[in-house]
Amino acid sequence: MKALNFYSTVYQASLLAAEKRCTVRLGDKRDKYPEGDIVWVTYGNRFEPRRKLFAAVIDRVVVKPLGELTADELRAEDANLRSPEELAGFLERIYDRPVHLDETASVIFFSRILE
Repeated sequence: MKALNFYSTVYQASLLAAEKRCTVRLGDKRDKYPEGDIVWVTYGNRFEPRRKLFAAVIDRVVVKPLGELTADELRAEDANLRSPEELAGFLERIYDRPVHLDETASVIFFSRILE
């Protein structure tokens, strides 16, 4: 089974509270996360142990330039985001490199599967 992993401690609480319903990743991720796929939502740093939080279904994947993300897409990523520029700044810290608004981004919407 595939994993949709989150590195940042910013999201652990919102994932567990089921408040976070999408993630923005750089690049075209439609092949990696096809709609309808079941994934484990995990938390942890790269090359370290990760914690499995829950299973989820990939509802929709939208691919577009980062600068064209809508207010709804930004809020689904993080309720505090107000602009694509703010998201680019956050992604620079995650990816550890400059991020430009013309870069391709995938908005991956998911729904928790209740057991």
